[in-house]
Formats: sequence, C-alpha cells, structure tokens
Amino acid sequence: MASALRLAYTARIVATRASSRRLLSNSAILREEANLGTVQAQKKPIGGIRGGIIGFLFGFSLASSYAAYHLLDEYQKASAALQASVEELKLSTEKASISTLMLELVSAHVRRIEAVEKDLKALGEASASKDDISRVRAEVKKLYDGLHVEFLDLRAHVWGIQQDLHKLSKREATEVRI
Repeated sequence: MASALRLAYTARIVATRASSRRLLSNSAILREEANLGTVQAQKKPIGGIRGGIIGFLFGFSLASSYAAYHLLDEYQKASAALQASVEELKLSTEKASISTLMLELVSAHVRRIEAVEKDLKALGEASASKDDISRVRAEVKKLYDGLHVEFLDLRAHVWGIQQDLHKLSKREATEVRI
C-alpha cells in the first residue's frame, strides 16, 4: 500500500513539472508551421489509490478462492472419513447383532440339553437297575415254581378223585350221595 502511494505521488510530481515547462511544440506559432499530425490522447495511467484498491481486491478474491478451495477439500476429506466411520460402525453393529443372535441360539440349545439331562436323570432314578430286575426275576421264578407245584398237586388230587369216581361207577349197587 505504501508503494502504491509513492507511485501516485511520483506520478503527480511528473505531471506538474511537465505542465510547468513550455515546450516549443506546444506554442501556437510552431504548431501551425509544423503540422506534425494529430496527437492521440494517451490513456490515463491508473492512479496509485485506484491501483492499490484493485490490487487489494484482486489479491483478496484470489486468497478467498484459494481458502474456499482448501476448505471444500477439507470438508470432502472429513465427510469421507465420517462416512467410513459410519460404515465401520454399521458393520460392527451387524456383527454384534449376529453375535447376539448366535448367543441366543446357543443358550436355547443349552437350555434344551439341560432339560433333556434333567429328564434323563429323573428317568434314571425312576427306572429299575439290573439288580432290581434280577431280584424281581428271582421272585417271579419262585412264584412260578410254587404255582407249578400247586398245579401238579391239584392235578394229582383231581386224578385221584377221578380214580375214585371210576371205581364207584364200576360198582353197581353203590349210591353216591353228595
């Protein structure tokens, strides 16, 4: 900014000195005699203040656009990182829910196995052992043998009654009274 002000000051001094000198080409007599042609109007140089403001605005807009570009780039990077984090969280949540489901399935199977083991233990306590079966078998065999002996005794008794009846029927004059 200070250099722009110096430039404007120097341009003003040069313009003042040029107007204070009177050149021969500027005098009315010489101008009529020496028809050198028309002089084209020179463009006014941009003043120091005007140039400083334009430079400042150009620099500011350039810096603003550069900052906006970097800000947008940082925003995109942060957005991509956030999206990746969300995806990772989603995957871990799905893994946790799958693990929870598997744990529930396993615990259900464990409960079923425990129920079957409990039923098996109850049946084991209620069922007879080999010793019990052997003992009952021996008792049944004794009962059967006893019944068989009684049957044979009864058969012998009935046979005896038949023999007696047969003897009585051979006698003609005997009466049977019951």
